[in-house]
Amino acid sequence: MRLVFAGTPETAVPALDALLKSRHEVVAVITRPDAPAGRGRRLTPSPVAQRAAEAGVEVLKPAKVKEPEFLDRLRAIAPDCCPVVAYGALIPRVALDIPRHGWINLHFSLLPAWRGAAPVQRAVLHGDEITGAATFQIEEDLDTGPVYGVVTEPIQPTDTSGDLLARLAETGAHLLVATMDGVEEGELEPRPQPADGVSYASKLTPDDAHVDWTLPAQHVDRRVRACTPAPGAWTTFRGDRLKLGPVRPAPDAEPLAPGELRATKAEVLAGTGSHPVVLGDVQPQGKQRMPATAWARGVRPAEGDALI
Repeated sequence: MRLVFAGTPETAVPALDALLKSRHEVVAVITRPDAPAGRGRRLTPSPVAQRAAEAGVEVLKPAKVKEPEFLDRLRAIAPDCCPVVAYGALIPRVALDIPRHGWINLHFSLLPAWRGAAPVQRAVLHGDEITGAATFQIEEDLDTGPVYGVVTEPIQPTDTSGDLLARLAETGAHLLVATMDGVEEGELEPRPQPADGVSYASKLTPDDAHVDWTLPAQHVDRRVRACTPAPGAWTTFRGDRLKLGPVRPAPDAEPLAPGELRATKAEVLAGTGSHPVVLGDVQPQGKQRMPATAWARGVRPAEGDALI
């Protein structure tokens, strides 16, 4: 089939690579416009745009999918199908109707669970034990279309959102190619999503990433892992923001008040609403990331100092 791939972040690159290696022809890529990045905040093409350019594939960067010039170009390309991975914008009906097989999205959850922008982060935050990826036909409503196929993936106790998403991006890429194969052969029919089990995965904000030390250790652990690498978990110490890497629950440690610190040469413990957690890497405001033990040697937490 002639494909026009839509995607933007690094997460979408494995799927693009898999399609480029498949029997299908990727004739163009749709991605979000260049955005400021890095310390200099220079306009930078998306990871998908960069990979497509390396492969010699035409790159389309509409500000809005409903732009007449973009729609005219898409009609001229005449794709059979538009596979989508983390494109970052809703597709209007006028665009959905152009390819004869429509637009098929690779979504990183077991639909109808975790429809929306942050399915992996919400699965980790919620404490799910199993997640996966699904391919489905895009409709105008949010992630409601019929499903072509799924793959499952266990969530490990130490998984961050970044860890889990990296695995799903690879397994999901294979699923997307298999879905394209099945659609081309006419052997794959999508099935409506069940009415039960619907949940929504709104994007995690920096406010969501602020750790509440009065919560049990298990919840603190999940929140930090869910917010790693983005938006990045954080707390405050002596009035300054302190970014947090993943922590480790320490159920056998002596109790500490929520946010209370205990530093030794070997580890730094922080109190929660249940048992303490061991801090991993931290990043003080304006400084590089470092082990919590190195940070504690510098700040020397005194009695009464606490994370807030």
